[in-house]
Amino acid sequence: MYRTPRPRLRGPAAALAAVALLGGVLTTGATAQAAPRADGQLTDLVNSFIGTQNEGNTYPGASVPFGMVQLSPDTGHNTGYDYAENHIRGFSAVHLSGVGCGLGGDLPTLPTTGDVTQTDYAKYAAEFSHDDEKASPGYYKVGLKTGIDAELTATERTGVQRYTFPATDKANVLLNAGQSLHRTLSSTVEILDNRTVRTAITGSGFCQDTKPYTVYTITHFDRPFTTSGTWNGDTVAEGSKKSSATDARNGAWLRFDTTKDRTVEATTALSYVDAEGAALNLRAEGGRSFDRVEHAAQQSWEDRLEGVKAKGGSDELRRTFYSSLYRSFLAPNIGSDVDGRYTGWDQKTHRAKGFTYYQNWSLWDTYRTQAQLLSLLAPRESRDMAISVLRIDAESGWLPKWGYGTVETNIMTGDPVTPFLTNAYQQGLLKGYEEEAYRALKKNADGVPPADSAPVGREANVQYLKDGFAPYIKDRQHAKPGDSDFDHGASATLEYALSDAMLGEMAHDLGHKADAKRYEDRAQNYRKIFDPSTGFFRARDASGAFTGPADPAQSEGFHEGTSWQYQWLVPQDLPGMVGLIGGKDAANQRLDSFFAYDKLLADPAKTAREVWVNGPYAYYNADKYNPQNEPDLIAPYTYLSTGQPWKTTDVVHAALTLFTDAPTGMTGNDDLGTMSAWMVLSSIGVFPVQPGTDTWGLSTPAFERVDIKLDRRYYPHGAFTVSAPGASESDRYIQSARIDGAAQARTYLTTDDIRSARSLSFTVGSSPSAWGTSPEDAPPALG
Repeated sequence: MYRTPRPRLRGPAAALAAVALLGGVLTTGATAQAAPRADGQLTDLVNSFIGTQNEGNTYPGASVPFGMVQLSPDTGHNTGYDYAENHIRGFSAVHLSGVGCGLGGDLPTLPTTGDVTQTDYAKYAAEFSHDDEKASPGYYKVGLKTGIDAELTATERTGVQRYTFPATDKANVLLNAGQSLHRTLSSTVEILDNRTVRTAITGSGFCQDTKPYTVYTITHFDRPFTTSGTWNGDTVAEGSKKSSATDARNGAWLRFDTTKDRTVEATTALSYVDAEGAALNLRAEGGRSFDRVEHAAQQSWEDRLEGVKAKGGSDELRRTFYSSLYRSFLAPNIGSDVDGRYTGWDQKTHRAKGFTYYQNWSLWDTYRTQAQLLSLLAPRESRDMAISVLRIDAESGWLPKWGYGTVETNIMTGDPVTPFLTNAYQQGLLKGYEEEAYRALKKNADGVPPADSAPVGREANVQYLKDGFAPYIKDRQHAKPGDSDFDHGASATLEYALSDAMLGEMAHDLGHKADAKRYEDRAQNYRKIFDPSTGFFRARDASGAFTGPADPAQSEGFHEGTSWQYQWLVPQDLPGMVGLIGGKDAANQRLDSFFAYDKLLADPAKTAREVWVNGPYAYYNADKYNPQNEPDLIAPYTYLSTGQPWKTTDVVHAALTLFTDAPTGMTGNDDLGTMSAWMVLSSIGVFPVQPGTDTWGLSTPAFERVDIKLDRRYYPHGAFTVSAPGASESDRYIQSARIDGAAQARTYLTTDDIRSARSLSFTVGSSPSAWGTSPEDAPPALG
């Protein structure tokens, strides 16, 4: 998640009905629906509007898996689309699913009629109703109150729009180069001929100003316009062919005669390299009719969704599941043009050879869930994503923390790139790149970026390496834009120690024994911030003294959370953490309090919605589980290490009720697929309990059977099935488990288990059993 300066909580967020366990999700109120299809495919189950209200910050528009273009309507919300709003300012080409601050929204395009008199999209925005709105993967349609229908679809690097106008000789298309979801620093728009418009847009933003980036676009229409012009500020100039502006409104308008032919189609190609790159992308992916592009986009999504076949569960659960699976494939995004060129973080042009270059790295979020899901379902793309991160290091000198487009934003804290890359290594995705990756990770783990570079890296590393903890320093001046580890010293210490553990595993595998020992020792640094007087983790100041409130329900020193929520973020050594608390009995008592377990058993959905969740940005000052944010996403699986694995199922299935088939059906921001991937993995019953390794914790699936299609280049059998016949709200407790028919007493699998086996089957019943309760059944400590 990300803090947003001005959270905007709109709509009937509090009007959610309680839902039944294991998939009894309800649609509350009137909602726009997925566009119906006659062929009954899996894309029919996807509701693109889930998460568009109550700060889920998803978008309903058109894209293809991992596409550079995400063509979607913007209503005035700072991240794009808010279901509670009823005016569309434009259909812009760049969005990210679930970010917490304004980002993207480049080139909002809107059809209008009549004279062009307004140049501010907040003033010329068109009213619409959800009754006239439809969406499905790769497609979006809305009827505007102006009498114009707008349809959107996309290829990897282009967005295609089709407008159906009323009969008029003043049908306009407005291309707004000067306004976006973040700050537009400068823009240039050029009308090249009577069908083509080119722009260059330089922007900056995401929670605060960052280093600028430039996106180039070219838009080609399927018919000539009758006249055209530009605007600059308030001035509208008919016949003008070019306009440039700095930090001001700027754009082009094109006019068509639709008295006979009422449709206009436009294809916009993007490039983060240059105008030539946009033209090449248009030439390669443009030129097809809207219907052909839409069909291909839908098929690309069908192919992705068919990789996971879920059987059983309610219709509502299936819709929620496949909608989450859909969102899990929205990012990272292709960053290279069709010729392989891309702009690196050194702001120079490079060419990807033998791989596709990706960008947009919400690593603080995605390293916990989405990276692992993609490594399972999209290993080829995941490999290219990991190589892309290594290119960032090679070209800019440092690994990323939160990268947008061609720049580092430094949003969030800790060292998330390490478990992201060690996960790729452990999943077998870095063959041929192992030592390159290790060198980059070692540099990152043992140093601090130079002052003249954009990244902050492990900002508190000097103190951490010396004293074993990152100090919490109040009111420290930030040397670089973004978040600071010194503002969140306690949680940064836990994140550093987690990353050290994962890097230690990789170092050991590669034969770097001395390094492995050093990192394994540093993985124990979580102990340095444990305060025996409170029994919880606590921030320490630069002198080593514990500082801030002693109350573990307070957030001082922790990033978007409290000590209650962060205390379980020790996946590398849960036995050690449990020992600090006072043993398994004390840990289970604390876990039961944390999850309000007694209340959860009586009414899981109500407990999840009223005890755990207090608002989209309620990150602070709480002693309960917060399934709307990342710090404690792994926490439900802690019971696997305390001898009570059945409670993991109880908590996970209660949390699943927070995902519903409604615009309010996202728990917190989606964070580029992080929360969606949590839902998918937890529904399957296989979850990455030690992010950065190949360990998967087990719980009862939400479905009776899930068939997973796997890439044979990485998984020789090409498939893996998870089954739990008869699983239901009442029969949800694992009695026994088998992998390929052999008894499976452990509460976890490794990727090698998945790679070598064909099936994992559970026998379930109505009461907890002794399955998985022995100490040797728990996921092992690392090192």
